[in-house]
Amino acid sequence: MFSDITQEVFRSNPDSNPVQLNYGVAVTDVDNDGQLEIVVAGYNGPNLVLKYNKEEGQLVNLAINDPESPYYPLRDVGGNAIGVCACDVDGDGREEIYFLNTNQAYSGMATYSDKLFKFRNGRYEDILNDDVNKNIASYFAGRSVACIDRNGNGKYAVYLANYASGNVGPHSLIEMDENRSDVANGVIALRNVANEAGIAKLTGGRGVTVGPILSKDGRSDIFCDNEHGANFLFKNNGNGTFTDVAAESGVSDSYEHGRGVMLTDFDGDGKLDIVYGNWNGPHRLFLQTADDEGRPKFRNIATEDFARPSPIRTVIAADFNNDGNLEVLLNNIAYRGPAPNRLYQVLRGINGQDPSIKEINIGDALEPNGRGTGGAVTDLDGDGKLEVILSHGESAEQPISVYRVNSDEENRPKGWLRVRVSTQHGAPARGAQVTLHTNNGKYSRVIDAGSGYLCQMEPVAHFGFNTETPTRLEVLWPDTSFKAIDLNSTNMNSEMTVTHPGTSGQTVAPITSNSQRR
Repeated sequence: MFSDITQEVFRSNPDSNPVQLNYGVAVTDVDNDGQLEIVVAGYNGPNLVLKYNKEEGQLVNLAINDPESPYYPLRDVGGNAIGVCACDVDGDGREEIYFLNTNQAYSGMATYSDKLFKFRNGRYEDILNDDVNKNIASYFAGRSVACIDRNGNGKYAVYLANYASGNVGPHSLIEMDENRSDVANGVIALRNVANEAGIAKLTGGRGVTVGPILSKDGRSDIFCDNEHGANFLFKNNGNGTFTDVAAESGVSDSYEHGRGVMLTDFDGDGKLDIVYGNWNGPHRLFLQTADDEGRPKFRNIATEDFARPSPIRTVIAADFNNDGNLEVLLNNIAYRGPAPNRLYQVLRGINGQDPSIKEINIGDALEPNGRGTGGAVTDLDGDGKLEVILSHGESAEQPISVYRVNSDEENRPKGWLRVRVSTQHGAPARGAQVTLHTNNGKYSRVIDAGSGYLCQMEPVAHFGFNTETPTRLEVLWPDTSFKAIDLNSTNMNSEMTVTHPGTSGQTVAPITSNSQRR
């Protein structure tokens, strides 16, 4: 499937890919030019901000070692960062960047706080360091991090899957305090609302992902796959609070140790399914179904081969070759001998049958000796096919790897559509569900709010649909707003942006794609 293009894209800028310990990877628009950049959490070195120059086909690090650079603060060499995500916390239309720092602490308390960077005064500044936030900055040893619009106002809270030690280090939820903030003047007061939201639980936090898993009105739910304890599936109660329904939904998996996780729709029924890896335990692919009374249930359809245990870190689900079927990349860490990555194709079932799962040749991304710690996907060059960025660390210093889908006859370009969705403030609507209808079925994706493991994918719903013709696009926002757009063959092989309808809860009649901003 994949060819290694690492040397090709770093040819002119080898210093942009240092040999160091790296962890989480996120994709966001750091310099606010409409193009997405790759943010990498550096553990024993600086955090990186990699921008792709399409004319030269090169990646260059914006966060250079120059104190005068507006991106210099993002380097934060002393943080020992592992998790990273981005979202619009204050509703100004530009995403802030959260780095989860461990300062080498495994659990409980660390000695160095997390950082939440906002572009302010012409450069990125850590707003957790502001006097108004001195008692909010997290010193807990966290793992994954994600964003959630729990109030449906387009202003995101940051969810921290902390790793507790005894009664120290519950999961946290950091959001802006509207009453104490003055966004126009750059004053962003934060508060931890985990207790009032009902998610301040103590566990070995690992992976976290966000989307309308159970809430059919679009509100965001939260799934956490944990270690040394049951998973959490927090259902949104519609009032800013959550209820854990993992046990009754069939996803508690109490005796395994979760890592990478992702939401997507594997069988085309419009319901979000959950795929995740367990550390040296059986990996899971849960299809969402319902019991006799219509209550959501999840059923594991992972084959024996897919479930085969491995030292798993990141899990990514995407349609890499645009054939209409999803692939699942299992990224492992070779910490006690070789641990090659694996790639599975999930073929849609016919007439309501379950999808079938088969391993396919991963190509250069096999990395049998790779110390995989994180990864993300994005379309670097705008050709409608996703590239994979894999980070490495923990057990050995290794550079980042970048992979492109092979362009041979088997994986030749097929039909695709890329959809960006914006909040009422103009920022990426992370957690929104996007459903594409074609003349032969439908496909659902989530604008990623946090997934993989320590990571966050690009804020784009990427659809491959082979030779089918798109007919309709539906978007459901976390505030329950809905928009439907009629499509046709002219929308194939393009990227479009769907703007928020404006009023919370408003349902907009179908409109033509020509009225959408592109």
